[in-house]
Amino acid sequence: MDLIRNFIGGKFVAAQSGRTQPNINPANGESLGEVTSSGVGEVTAAVAAAKAAAHGWRTMTAPRRGEILFRAAAILRRRKDEVARALSLEEGKSLADAGGEVQRAINCIEFSAGEGRRGFGQVIPSELPSNLIYTRRIPLGVVALVTPWNFPVAIPMWKAAAALVCGNTLVLKPASSTPWCAQLMTEVLVEAGIPEGVWNVIYGPGSSIGDALVNHPDVAAISFTGSNDIGQRLHALGAAQNKKVQCEMGGKNAIIILDDADLDLAAAATVQGAFFSTGQRCTATSRAVVCKQVLKPYLQLVVEKAKALKVGSGVTAGVQVGPIVDERQFATVMKYLEIGKQEAQLECGGERMGGELAAGFFVPPTVFSGVRRDHRLAQEEIFGPVLSVLEVADEAEAFAVANDSRYGLSSSVYTRDVGRVFRYIDQVETGILHVNSATIGGEAQVPFGGLKDTGVGGREQGTTALEFFTEWQSIYIDYTGEKRTASFY
Repeated sequence: MDLIRNFIGGKFVAAQSGRTQPNINPANGESLGEVTSSGVGEVTAAVAAAKAAAHGWRTMTAPRRGEILFRAAAILRRRKDEVARALSLEEGKSLADAGGEVQRAINCIEFSAGEGRRGFGQVIPSELPSNLIYTRRIPLGVVALVTPWNFPVAIPMWKAAAALVCGNTLVLKPASSTPWCAQLMTEVLVEAGIPEGVWNVIYGPGSSIGDALVNHPDVAAISFTGSNDIGQRLHALGAAQNKKVQCEMGGKNAIIILDDADLDLAAAATVQGAFFSTGQRCTATSRAVVCKQVLKPYLQLVVEKAKALKVGSGVTAGVQVGPIVDERQFATVMKYLEIGKQEAQLECGGERMGGELAAGFFVPPTVFSGVRRDHRLAQEEIFGPVLSVLEVADEAEAFAVANDSRYGLSSSVYTRDVGRVFRYIDQVETGILHVNSATIGGEAQVPFGGLKDTGVGGREQGTTALEFFTEWQSIYIDYTGEKRTASFY
């Protein structure tokens, strides 16, 4: 791979400092190439390019902007296998999971592209005669996107597609661990005909670039996905400057297994949610909240299915669980394995994998039982292939334990009782709820996001995504040709 360079004003450019860093394959520690490492100077240049392009992009009709996005979706579909392989090599997830992510990106682009031909506003009846009132959405201007490594194709694209169709210009700061994916998305948009300056990408440390983007006076809004610590700080910085800030942050998602559940289906969904994508997804199943009547057979099924999963390099045929993304995240997961061994009962996994996988950041699917609701395993986001199993007495305690978290992204319940289904929907505090399916998964046309500390600033995906990337205008047109006497209530 050649040096991955910034994309600013329609050109690929290296950092002014000349600094680079290696892009590491987490499966074997080998270098996939080099990526430029930028600073505040590149932020200034990228924002200036986006600002210069803003008027032309804003005045292009929304259907025309949508046509460019439709072309981008078609190009990404044509290159799907290539992009999935790069994603697997760079981030670690299996080819099957990587292909699913690329398809999710295609779906999101196509959905947003279609919004270019829908009405963005309303005509509203006036109480006055010969008076037309209508509303419209207008773009914000320059928007910064700060995106994570765990979905390095889908998340940038579901943010960018919505922002672009609304008429905003963008500066993307992708995760340092996954620059290749951002370069491929740039290639797709360039081939689709994105005008110069509308799409800009800068690579480098998030601590300096993220702050510089938030603090830049020409950046109108920031859409962030990542950790709570960083998201809350960026939100505070933006709010202090009256900027719109959207943050999608942590999760500690629970699958609830009631005593009438189909245990085989529930165990399969648990394993899929907890261990596919190496547990490195915000909707991953982190907790299993299980009624005591079915705990033993359920746990046996989960452990059997977890042990049967194939672990290895994501590009190897048949692999279901890949490596942890990088050394830093690997250290975090290893720390929680040690915490778990002190707090609970280890059922399987729990150690770094050796042998032919010793050079990579591999942790096998790990299950802890006997976890209490106040344990760190039950409260803190791990972001790895680790499942904590908690025993509860009944439905009421199950719902209470599921809610005993600072996060509120996704949850799931397994039951055959429709009454229990609706009590779950009424009582469990998450933005996404699944009935008899895994905690993971979602569709492009549906709002995505959570409650409590999971998110702030509005939902992503679906038509609700347009809300964040636009402002409303209300227009009153008097066509009487006469003087009116105003009335105020």
